[in-house]
Amino acid sequence: MGATLQLALDFLDLERALRVADLAVPSGVDWIEAGTPLIKSEGLDAVRALRERFPEKKIVADMKTADAGRVEMEAAAKAGADYAIVLGVASESTVREAIEVGRNFGLGIGVDILGMADPEPLVRRLGDWGAAFVAVHCPIDVQMTGEAAGFDLLSRLAKVTDLPLAAAGGLTSETAPRAVAAGAAIVVVGGAIIKANDPARATADIRRAIDSGKAVRTDLFRRAGADEVREVLLRVSTSNLSDAWHHRPCLEGLAAITPGAKLAGPVLTVRTAPGDFAKSVEAIDRAEPGQVIAIDAGGVGPAIWGELATESALQKKVAGVVIDGGIRDVEEIRRLGFPAFARVVCSHAGYPKGLGEIGGPIRLAGQEVQPGDWLVGDADGVMHLPRERAVELANRAQDVLEAENRMRTEIREGRTLSQVAYLEKWETKRGRG
Repeated sequence: MGATLQLALDFLDLERALRVADLAVPSGVDWIEAGTPLIKSEGLDAVRALRERFPEKKIVADMKTADAGRVEMEAAAKAGADYAIVLGVASESTVREAIEVGRNFGLGIGVDILGMADPEPLVRRLGDWGAAFVAVHCPIDVQMTGEAAGFDLLSRLAKVTDLPLAAAGGLTSETAPRAVAAGAAIVVVGGAIIKANDPARATADIRRAIDSGKAVRTDLFRRAGADEVREVLLRVSTSNLSDAWHHRPCLEGLAAITPGAKLAGPVLTVRTAPGDFAKSVEAIDRAEPGQVIAIDAGGVGPAIWGELATESALQKKVAGVVIDGGIRDVEEIRRLGFPAFARVVCSHAGYPKGLGEIGGPIRLAGQEVQPGDWLVGDADGVMHLPRERAVELANRAQDVLEAENRMRTEIREGRTLSQVAYLEKWETKRGRG
């Protein structure tokens, strides 16, 4: 028998969770999880609803219990859960109480080792205590940094326990077979199904990958490392980045020159005096393929970039230019399709005096930009990403894109945005006194 496929319904709204479950479960889901966000939002009524909707399936309540093991596990059992989750970082008393309550109520207790620096000593004892399985969980916030999904840890733990291992955290149709090969008996999948345009097809792909042991390619739901960050940033929008970064604004006043052109790359910085185009042109010679030339020219004209600089930059495979200052020859730059962003468009250029520097810190629209930081630009503007956060923010932006894809599908099926986002439900209810 193949590995168990567990669907993690990590929604805030029960209605949306049930809609996706109705689509996904018939395509190969074995267990259905009321995810922690769903339980925190809707309470154990989420478990009751899933039990009523899918009486033949195993229901998992991802309680992530850290204290009050007896009370919380008894409540989960009475709501209709077959399994519930306690955190391994909780006290030994809490874990053992949860398992004891589970024994009395016919509730299997999974122990999630999320956040444990050294889980092996605990895992070695869980079988004797009567746990049902061990959950090896790569947290969402860790996934965003590009960290691996924990396959090495799965392999190590498989050697020290006979308990089933459940692998969770960013798994897809590409990585689920690796989890099984590493020792997972339960494959927990959330985003790759619940954010998919077609949850039924996504589930079928993952089921096929698990059963065959062969990866099924997917373009989304993967989290990038440093080598893949450009690919992700070219896929997402600056709006996705803004939403992922707590609605951070773009660099104010820098507008796209070439309609439809997308820019993403690490920056080579240039600081120059207004109208002095010498350092801007010299930077082209120093630029590596894929770099963005970012120029601080004081936010005013005359132009320090034009058609000939663009032709030269294209030959060097420069990814684009962002100018806090002036640009000209706009029609020719558009014809060349070169990604360019600037504050000022004007016909007159300055003179090459050689003032300024290449490769030092600069300011664009009031934000400090360091060499190696990333810039991303599209029709909505330009976003600046500090080098040390570029991978994380790229992954968070893709997470936003994936969630929007699912919402877009629901809207096209006849629901309104207000209904899909449950705006009235989530309006602030705090007092205004």
